[in-house]
Amino acid sequence: MSILVNEDTKVLVQGITGGFGGRHAGLSLDYGTALVAGVTPGKGGQNFEHGDHKVPVYDTVAEAMAETGATASAIFVPPPFAADAILEAVEAGVDLVVAITEGIPVMDMMRVKEIMKGSKTRLIGPNCPGIVTPGTGPDSTGGCRIGIAPGYIHKKGTVGVLSRSGTLTYEAVWQVTQLGYGQSTCVGIGGDPINGTSHLDVLKLFNDDPETEAIIMIGEIGGSAEEEAAEWAKEFCKKPIAGFIAGATAPPGRRMGHAGAIVSGGKGTAEAKKEAMADAGMVVAETPSGIGQALLDAWGK
Repeated sequence: MSILVNEDTKVLVQGITGGFGGRHAGLSLDYGTALVAGVTPGKGGQNFEHGDHKVPVYDTVAEAMAETGATASAIFVPPPFAADAILEAVEAGVDLVVAITEGIPVMDMMRVKEIMKGSKTRLIGPNCPGIVTPGTGPDSTGGCRIGIAPGYIHKKGTVGVLSRSGTLTYEAVWQVTQLGYGQSTCVGIGGDPINGTSHLDVLKLFNDDPETEAIIMIGEIGGSAEEEAAEWAKEFCKKPIAGFIAGATAPPGRRMGHAGAIVSGGKGTAEAKKEAMADAGMVVAETPSGIGQALLDAWGK
C-alpha cells in the first residue's frame, strides 16, 4: 500500500532545467521513479536527457498533465518564484505537490495557504527533503522518490517515517534499514513555520495504511504540531510509535536550524513535546543514535 505515492505515481518536476532540479530529477529516474515530465516556462518542446531517459519539457503544468497524466509535482524553483509555482500546480489540479525550495518568504506561504483552502491538492513542504516509497528492486529501487533524499539508504518494509528534519529523516531511515525492517513510506514535511502537511496529517495516513506496522515521528522545538499529533495518537493510533525531538539544548528565543524551530513564550520546548509524546505511549529517544532502539522498544521487537 504505502501512503501518498507508489511505483505507479507519475511525477513532473517544476524547474527541471535548473542545476539543482535537474540533478535530483536524474537521481529520481535512476531510482525508478515514473518521472514523466518537466516544466520550465519558455523551454517547452525541449527534452531533459539523463542516461537512456528523455523527459519532455513543457511550458506549463497544465500542459504537462494533459500530455502525460502526471499527478504529482516536485518544486525545484528559486524562492522568489516558488509560491507561484506551487499555485500553478494547485490551479492545474495536481494531487500532490512536494515543495523542496528553502527560503520561500513567509508572506508568500501565507498567500499559498489561503488560496489552497478547499483545494484537492496536498502540499508537502516547503523546505523539505520530500517523500520516498521504496520499491522492490535492487537497493529498493523501482519505488517513488520525489525530492532530495538519498535513495540507496531506503529498504522496502513496514515502518513509516515522518520528520520535520531532512537529515534526521535520513538518520532514522538508515537505522531502520540497518535493523532489517525497512520503510513503507518516508515523509519529510519540512521545517518552515507555514507548511502544507502536518505531523498529524501524516500520522493519520500511516495509521490507516495496512502496510505500515510501526511509526517513527521526529519533531523539533517550536510550534505545537508534535503535541497535537501526540494528543490524537493517544486516543486513536493503533500502531507503536517511536519519537525524537531535536533542539533540546537550544536557548529560548533563538532560532535553531529551521525557520519554525524557535521557542517562544514558554511554548514549543523540547521537554513539553517529549512529555506529550511519552504520555501518548510513544517511546522517545534521547539522542538521534537511539531512534532505532526506541523503535524496537515501542514495537516490542
